[in-house]
Amino acid sequence: MAQRCAAVAARPDPSRQRRLQGRADLRAAQHSGGRASRRLAGRGPQNKTSVLNKLHIMKEQNRRSFLQFLGRTGLAVSGASLFTSLESCGEPQHNKGYTETGEKIEPKIEFPFKGLAAKTEDQLLLDEGLEYQILAKWQDEISPKDKFGFNNDYTAYIPLQQGPDLQEGLLWVNHEYLDPLFVHGFARKADPKTKTKEAIDQELYEVGGSILHIQKKADGPWTIKQDSDYNRRLNGFTEIPFDWPEAIAGKKVAMGTFGNCAGGVTPWGSILTCEENYQFYYGESDYSQDAEQPKRIASAYGWEHKYPDNLPEHYGWVVEVNIKSGKARKLVALGRCAHECAQVHEASDGRLVVYTGDDKNDEHIYKFISSQPGSLTEGTLYAANTEKGEWLSLNYEEQPILQEHFKDQTEVLIRLREAAKLLGATPLNRPEDIEFDPQTGNVLITLTNNIPKGDYMGQILKIEEDSEDKTGLTFKAEAFLTGGADFGFACPDNMAFDPRGNLWFTSDISGSKIGKAPYTPYGNNSLFVYHQAEDKVIRVASAPKDAELTGPYFTPDGRHLFLSVQHPGETSPSLEELTSHWPEGGDSVPRSAVVVISGPSLDKLMGYNS
Repeated sequence: MAQRCAAVAARPDPSRQRRLQGRADLRAAQHSGGRASRRLAGRGPQNKTSVLNKLHIMKEQNRRSFLQFLGRTGLAVSGASLFTSLESCGEPQHNKGYTETGEKIEPKIEFPFKGLAAKTEDQLLLDEGLEYQILAKWQDEISPKDKFGFNNDYTAYIPLQQGPDLQEGLLWVNHEYLDPLFVHGFARKADPKTKTKEAIDQELYEVGGSILHIQKKADGPWTIKQDSDYNRRLNGFTEIPFDWPEAIAGKKVAMGTFGNCAGGVTPWGSILTCEENYQFYYGESDYSQDAEQPKRIASAYGWEHKYPDNLPEHYGWVVEVNIKSGKARKLVALGRCAHECAQVHEASDGRLVVYTGDDKNDEHIYKFISSQPGSLTEGTLYAANTEKGEWLSLNYEEQPILQEHFKDQTEVLIRLREAAKLLGATPLNRPEDIEFDPQTGNVLITLTNNIPKGDYMGQILKIEEDSEDKTGLTFKAEAFLTGGADFGFACPDNMAFDPRGNLWFTSDISGSKIGKAPYTPYGNNSLFVYHQAEDKVIRVASAPKDAELTGPYFTPDGRHLFLSVQHPGETSPSLEELTSHWPEGGDSVPRSAVVVISGPSLDKLMGYNS
C-alpha cells in the first residue's frame, strides 16, 4: 500500500515485453518456489531429463531430512504418492507438448475476463463466468472435537489424488487473529486487563491454523471429509518446539502460534506459516534501555495478564507444519519479525533459499540461504539493501557491528529488526507477500503502503537476482506494478501465479479507510488478475463490506481457486450495529470463510474450453 518504497522508484518494468516471449516450464514451479525453474526452458530433451532426475533426488533428500525431525508417522505414510501427485498434476493433458529444443508448446488462449467495476455491496461479487462455493466458515465443525477458527487467511492445497473423477487433498488454512467482540461479546473500548481467563482461553483457541481433508467428486462440490483423522487445529495452546540449539527466552518449547498471516510450501510438501503481528497478543520487549532486562510493552489482547510466562520472544517466527501429522517447529534461523510469508526456492545443489518480508512500515526484506541441502536450520540470513542491490549478512561472526551490540547469534535473530538497521538494510513500505515469477524467475514482493510517508497506493516490487539459483548476494530492484489510477488498484497484498503463469493478487485497504479519500475510487477490497498482453490489471472479485480477500491458492489443474474472505464487518461498533452480515445475510453475525472459485472463465483461461 504505498507510492514507492524508500529506495525504489516507481518506473516501468523494461523486461515486461521479454516476459511475453515464450513460457518456462510451469509444472513444478507452482506455489513451491519454482523448483523446476526456467533453466529447463530451451534445453534439449536429454538435458531436461537429467535435470529432472536431479530434482527428484533432491526432493527425496529433503523429505528424509523433514521426516528425521518429525518422525515417520506423517509424510512417510504416503510420501511417494504425495510427490507423485505434486509432480504429475498441473495442466490439461492436451497442452503437454515440447518442441525439439525442449521449449513448451502453448496454445494461444483468449483472456476471458471482462472485469468488475469497483463495488461497495455486502456481497462476494465475481466477474462473469466465475462462481463460488463456501468450503468452511468460522465455527463450522471440522472434526468431532474441533471447529474452524477465526479470520482465515493464507491457504495451501497439497493434493493426494488428482483425476477426472476425484480430486482429494489436504488444505492448510491460517487463522490470523480474532475479534473479541464476536468471540465473546467483549466491548470495543473495554480494558483488556478486565478479561477473564475463560475469555482469553476462547481467544487462544480461535487463532493458529486448520488442516482440512477435502475432496471433490466429478461434478460435485468440494467437501470436508468429516471422518478423516487429518482434520485438526493448531492454536494458541499447541506446544511447538524451537528448532535451535539454545533456549529462546528461557524455553525450548513455545505455547501456541498466532498472528498467522501468509506462508509458503516447502519442496517436500510441509507448510510454512508465519507469525506476523505477534505484539498484539503477549506484547513486545523494548531493549533500548536495558538489553538484559527489557521493558515489557503491553499487548492489545492482554493475554500476558493470564499467561505471564509466555514472553514476546517466543513469537514472531516462521513455523513449519507437517500437514499430515500436525507436528510443528519454530524456525529460529529465519529470524524474528512480523513475517508475512516465507517463499522457498530450491537451488540446483539442493540448498534452500527462503525469502520473507516484515509487514510493518519501514521494515525489511530477508533472505535465508541454507548451507546444507534441504535445511531450514543451517545457513545464513541476509537483509536487503535495495538501493545498492546487496544482501547483507546477519552472521554474527562476520559482522563486527553486530558483535558490538549483541552477545551472540541467537540475540541477533531475536532482535532481527535492530540488527538489520545496524547493517544498513533499506526501510521499505510494508513488505508483505512474495512470489516467484515462473516465466522469469524474478522475485515479486508486494509493498502494501506507508501512509506516514505519503505512500497510500503501494506497489509490487521486482527483484532480479544476479545469480540464477538465487544464492548470490547482488540483485537489481525496480517497480513491477504501481498502485493508483493507472492500473486501478490500491494496497496490493497476497499474490499467486496460476499454472498458466498469470499473476493474481488481492488488495488490503484497511476497513476503516474503505470508501474514504484517497481510496474512494477503489471500492471494497478485491481480487485482481494482471493481463500481461495488454499490460492492464482486471478486477475479478469484490469482497463484502470491511472484508479483505486473502490467501489465493490454485489446485494443480488451475480450475479451482481457494480464497479466504477475511474479517467482514470488522468495523462494526457492536453486535447490535453490524456493518456486514456476510455470508448468511439477514441479521446474522458476519463470518470469515474459505471459498472455492471456479467456472467456465477459469476453465477457458486454463485451456479446457479453448
